[in-house]
Amino acid sequence: MNLRDLKYLIAVAEKRHFGQAAEACHVSQPTLSGQIRKLEEYLGVTLFERTNRSVVITPIGEELLRYARVVVEQAEAMETVARTYRDPTAGPVRLGAIPTLSPYLMPLILRPLKTRYPRLRLVLTEEITDSLTRRLLEHEIDAALLATTPTAPELEARPLFDEPFWLAIPRAHPLYHAMEISADDLTTLDLLLLADGHCLTDQVLDLCRTIGSPRDGEMGDLRAASLETLLQLVGAGFGSTLVPALAIRGAWMTDTGVVARPLDLPEARRRISLVYRRSFPRRPLLDALAEVILEHLPNTVKPVKG
Repeated sequence: MNLRDLKYLIAVAEKRHFGQAAEACHVSQPTLSGQIRKLEEYLGVTLFERTNRSVVITPIGEELLRYARVVVEQAEAMETVARTYRDPTAGPVRLGAIPTLSPYLMPLILRPLKTRYPRLRLVLTEEITDSLTRRLLEHEIDAALLATTPTAPELEARPLFDEPFWLAIPRAHPLYHAMEISADDLTTLDLLLLADGHCLTDQVLDLCRTIGSPRDGEMGDLRAASLETLLQLVGAGFGSTLVPALAIRGAWMTDTGVVARPLDLPEARRRISLVYRRSFPRRPLLDALAEVILEHLPNTVKPVKG
């Protein structure tokens, strides 16, 4: 058993197809299939159930897959540490970010990150929280910027900043001239929401329950797949919504007939954290990433001290 065989195991488990796994590993299908059979013989167990139509990993295969991912990651980390001994911030980092954060934070940090750490290669993934958490646990990404606290014991969170929510309304709205929005103001509104699966939806609903705002208005069933679509609906006069503070820097502030107003509610915020596996070996890299993020935040958000 060697690292190559473990990489083949991981590839087949992810692709669920020997041909696609072989292509991803840059070997022929017979070579990969033969090595998987040798690995099964060595371990004395069946890793995959094979049919003409599908490849399904067995329960024991799933259990061994977790160990394979850890071994391969640690081996690659050894290579990276050795290769980047003089520069711990060199090499690739696979970073995930939720869709309601990535389009607004990344433009602020990508150029400074490249300038300060020219040998760093950022590989960015944008997905909802559940998908990013799964990918972290399966060693498919190295870290993720999330707005919720992870519950898996394998994960650790480094709080970065608190991001207040702002109210987005159409220009013709009665609250257009309000400088700040109170809890009483919010209780009169039927807020538009993102589709289920976005953590922002849950956070807005929690805030609505806290202040006693109803969620059964005539637009209560209208959900958008992205924050941009949601703001287009607001601009078209279908209602109002809450947006994270970084998003108020977007082009929609001038292009869609939407205006944003701050909330006079300290609890109306979300905390953004850098989440990673406790076993992740390149901590200096995460420190460097967090430092750049904190140095380039606008004054609409509040860095977490400590």
